[in-house]
Amino acid sequence: MANPFVHIELQTKDLEKSKKFYAGIFDWKLEEIPGMDYTMINVGEGTGGGMMKNPVPDMPDNWLPYIMVDDIVASTKKAQTLGATICKDVTEVPDMGWFSVITDPTGASFGLWQPKSGM
Repeated sequence: MANPFVHIELQTKDLEKSKKFYAGIFDWKLEEIPGMDYTMINVGEGTGGGMMKNPVPDMPDNWLPYIMVDDIVASTKKAQTLGATICKDVTEVPDMGWFSVITDPTGASFGLWQPKSGM
């Protein structure tokens, strides 16, 4: 598959409650990322993800999938020309890569991810 789902992120109002629930129901390894207020989810086999405090206070808790692309800038612009709304423009995650968040023309949100070379 040319553009696989590579990361799924939980945005939640109550991070501690979410971590306790998901660690209890599944055999996931949760790892805090120092200095980022972010928890990585290692699921073993398959696509992992992360958890963070919801950055939009009035938005309900949600899961946001990320899709890998070769060129984050071009893919974000292409989505916009196809009718998407850019919720978060291309942003660097130091030493890891770049992401953007998009809402498609029907209202479904997703992220794009371009890892740094060698990742």
